[in-house]
Amino acid sequence: MPGRLQNKVAIVTGAGSGIGLESSILFAQEGANVVLVDINLEAAQNAVTLIATRSPNVKVLATKADVSKEADVKAAVDLAINEFGRLDVMASFNNAGIMHPADDNALNTEEHIWDLTMQINLKGVWWGCKYAIIAMRETPTDEAKGLHRGGSIINTASFVALMGAATPQLAYTASKGGVLAMTRELAMVHAREGIRINSLCPGPLKTPLLMDFLDTEEKRQRRLVHLPMGRFGEAVELANAALFLASDESSYVTGTDFKVDGGLSSAYVTAVGEPALPPPISLATRQ
Repeated sequence: MPGRLQNKVAIVTGAGSGIGLESSILFAQEGANVVLVDINLEAAQNAVTLIATRSPNVKVLATKADVSKEADVKAAVDLAINEFGRLDVMASFNNAGIMHPADDNALNTEEHIWDLTMQINLKGVWWGCKYAIIAMRETPTDEAKGLHRGGSIINTASFVALMGAATPQLAYTASKGGVLAMTRELAMVHAREGIRINSLCPGPLKTPLLMDFLDTEEKRQRRLVHLPMGRFGEAVELANAALFLASDESSYVTGTDFKVDGGLSSAYVTAVGEPALPPPISLATRQ
């Protein structure tokens, strides 16, 4: 049977690790040709090697880009168009952003931390949307391959854009709120062009980005007590959500804040005890 992204072309930013890596593997397994974008070119190239062994019938490319730089983002989109002739999916993931350790509250966060966070987490998403929209307006229809005009843009926000916390990361939170608002507006502007634009709102995930930040047991437990499922999420769980938004199965979904947070944003008091089910296994480590 054909994959859910058969013959489509996807760009994944932050593809060298975390959600971006898991999504790149999954997109390729489902039939997409994928351009893996990361500021760490070696990580992206390692991902290409892994994907090529598992999904030899699709093409994967690695390229280095700093998503805070417009020229880099444009070059990544141009690469996809030049190599594959189209762009169907633009997925900008959380690990292409930053959660700076010096990000604090309104009194303690320094201006350069604020500006750096906005440059990467918000402006970088803007650049991705801008050049993906330009490309998707020209995406050709190929009925024989089940391909059509338009495409799907997936931006990564966060549950912190929907909820407050007394453990402040003000610039990060504000940047993710900006992603939500920008995504909604762009979705409305381009809805009749066949371009769908949605935000993923992950809960706390067991990724290097967060685990490096939660570097003590006290910090980890401070978060875990609020998680109804009793565990952090896994990057592969966000990749599965991204696959739905990337595929034609979500053809009537645009402008959404897609929460994948284990129930966190719906919780008041959580249950006690250990989780009944283990977390899913990472695609990157699965044999």
